[in-house]
Amino acid sequence: MDSIEKLKWRYAVKKFDSGAILEQEKIDRLIHAFNLTATSYGLQPIRLVVLKNKEIQGRLVKHTYGQQQVGQASHVLVICIETNVDQEYITQYFERVKSVRGTPEQILTPFKKALVDSFSQKQTEEIRQWATNQAYLAMGNLLTVCALEEIDACPMEGFDPGSYDEVLDLKPQNLTSVLVLPVGKRAEDDFFSTLKKVRRDLSETIIHIE
Repeated sequence: MDSIEKLKWRYAVKKFDSGAILEQEKIDRLIHAFNLTATSYGLQPIRLVVLKNKEIQGRLVKHTYGQQQVGQASHVLVICIETNVDQEYITQYFERVKSVRGTPEQILTPFKKALVDSFSQKQTEEIRQWATNQAYLAMGNLLTVCALEEIDACPMEGFDPGSYDEVLDLKPQNLTSVLVLPVGKRAEDDFFSTLKKVRRDLSETIIHIE
């Protein structure tokens, strides 16, 4: 299948085959895809929890408003944001740039200072919303890669982040969960897998300017 056909194949799985476990190679591809996601300023204020533990997955179902896919899935990917995007965090990013690219300090310093000054003037909630926007970029990237790799997935916003943070012990790591993505293999009796996609016509969603 080409990329468009694979995107047509993709859908938000309503029931996973709980006995099907994804190969580690496929999980590794998702991990690398997550890490390669474009983020604002390249700061990557996001982290990915890769959960493969049926007992913990089962405990999380009630914190996902009863959505059984979390318990059935091969793995559950939880996209988190950093809660401390401060001067130290930004400085560490520029140290990585210098290490990887060998960029001279005199070139990096003005950009680093501008970012530190900008973020120091932002409210905590503003920074968290900015970081959350980056998490959505990662979710979109993961969904596309899932389609290309024929990995079934179900993107979720409907869950209790506070409870997830507690169960996964995220707070001590200065993280909070913002999105959930169970992945695995669709169940053969998932009725929704055979339904046609419902989308607006291209004439309603695309604007051509030439």
